[in-house]
Amino acid sequence: MRKTGPGHVRIIAGSLRGSKLPVPDADGLRPTGDRVRETLFNWLQNRVEGRRALDLFAGSGALGFEAVSRGAADAVLVENHPPAAALLRASRERLKAERLQVVQADALVWLAGNADRRFDLVFLDPPFASAHWPRLWPLLLPLLDEGALVYVEAPALPALPEGMTALKDGKTRESRYLLAQWQKPAVG
Repeated sequence: MRKTGPGHVRIIAGSLRGSKLPVPDADGLRPTGDRVRETLFNWLQNRVEGRRALDLFAGSGALGFEAVSRGAADAVLVENHPPAAALLRASRERLKAERLQVVQADALVWLAGNADRRFDLVFLDPPFASAHWPRLWPLLLPLLDEGALVYVEAPALPALPEGMTALKDGKTRESRYLLAQWQKPAVG
């Protein structure tokens, strides 16, 4: 993401294009860079419209806001850090992004308590120091619709669970990222 000044990023395209999102000063919070975000949404092309999105470690909310800006049916942004969640709620109100829901909660606890929810576009960009992957996948997979698209960004890419196929990947100096698709493995 392009920094628009100290502590801000800008939505790249869609109905909210050019809108600024504040970036709180919090340990481990680093918004997805402009070029990476642009690459991701180029990969997604016309596959955002009408999707139900989940931005699980929302931070600045740039991925979830960008998805809604580009036509996602709705998006849930889950952020554990109280000041960051407050900024997300303020941005939602300021931008009148009614199709966006902000939840202040631990990501893994939220996943465990929302097994009845379904998503077909998921953004996973946890704090780089975290080791969530082994616990995250079993909680997330039941919430995915067949064919769901899942974006992962990390310093090193985690092993993907069975049924998750990498479609595209890239890297920066600090991180690796990929877009994958979920297909429930055949039983028996």
